[in-house]
Amino acid sequence: MLTPETKKRIEDVLTSNKVVLFMKGSPEMPQCGFSARATAILQNLKVDFKSVDVLSNPDIRDGIKVYGNWPTIPQLYVNKELIGGSDIMMEMYESGELESTIKK
Repeated sequence: MLTPETKKRIEDVLTSNKVVLFMKGSPEMPQCGFSARATAILQNLKVDFKSVDVLSNPDIRDGIKVYGNWPTIPQLYVNKELIGGSDIMMEMYESGELESTIKK
């Protein structure tokens, strides 16, 4: 469920940061392999990004899935637009598309 309060919190984070990764854990201590891979991709690109630990906030964990209409975590947003999860990030990284999307 996505309450108005949770939606506002998500939108505030997206508005305040160009690149946002909703993930399990933190970049320093990812709590799943997919979040670890997503973090590694962004670090390899030397991208400044805001991470949001969904495990520490169940409202955000459930709300972000509804907000982006995307069922899994992690979720990468660039300029408030959902890019996708770690599989899509990897495909885009390997093709060079992710770097060009972030640098726009």
